[in-house]
Amino acid sequence: MSGLISLLRPQQWLKNGFVLIGLIFSHGWTDPALVSGVAVGFVVFCLASSAVYVLNDYHDRDADAAHPKKRLRAIASGQVGLPAARALIAVLFCTALGLPLVCGMWPVALAVAGYLILNIAYTLSLKHKVLVDVFCIAAGFMIRLACGTYAVGIIPSRWMLLCSFMLTLFLGFAKRRAEIASAPLGAPASQGSTRIVLRQYSAQLLDLLVAITASTTLLAYGLYTVDADTAALHGTQQLIVTLPIVTFGVFRYLFLLYKGGSGEEPGRDLLADNQIRFAVLAWAAVVILLVRT
Repeated sequence: MSGLISLLRPQQWLKNGFVLIGLIFSHGWTDPALVSGVAVGFVVFCLASSAVYVLNDYHDRDADAAHPKKRLRAIASGQVGLPAARALIAVLFCTALGLPLVCGMWPVALAVAGYLILNIAYTLSLKHKVLVDVFCIAAGFMIRLACGTYAVGIIPSRWMLLCSFMLTLFLGFAKRRAEIASAPLGAPASQGSTRIVLRQYSAQLLDLLVAITASTTLLAYGLYTVDADTAALHGTQQLIVTLPIVTFGVFRYLFLLYKGGSGEEPGRDLLADNQIRFAVLAWAAVVILLVRT
């Protein structure tokens, strides 16, 4: 049972919080229909993302078995047998697609189907193509955002879309940079890694891409906070005061990436660092205070 649970990677469900963004920033939490629709979307994306993780581990089991760390994964180590893994994949895929259909939410089912198709293509081929691999990761997050907005009748702002897109690219390129940095000293960047695509990246290229996407993320968020439509929606023109908090959070993540050996697992890193947790809580507290006043 512990092996099956580890395959699901519940610690990664934090990423599905993108489904909730539209509900929060549109003040839709007062509408029970929107809340229930987004809740279904969050649950099915947790199931869908777990299905993708199991599929990836199943597909990469031989390469993982030769990796110094990934050989401990449940399928690669033999803790979970191949028939059990196939059965788990089938159950997760069917439940993720079936639940929204049973609830009469076909737009959510369509978003989940798109996410699954994208990630099947990613697992089988696209993850080996330089740049395309990270854009696929970003696309997965944008599909989550679409599920929590368009699929339940919320129209996201252009700034929300831009901020989310640049943030996911930033996290994706930071992940690749961390994977290169984790290679043994003096060894090729791809040695000890199951990611063939790392052979096409370099530390210098990824440093540049991380810098560009981090800067653009902060710029987009800053413009969002001073936008007239944002002020009208939230009833305040003071959201700009949250920009230093967000900037600190991004800079802290960069520090962890380059000095703390983090970045390979963004979900884990965001939960593990006390300063980032404090920044998130401080940002949420200031936003709630400003919106309510």
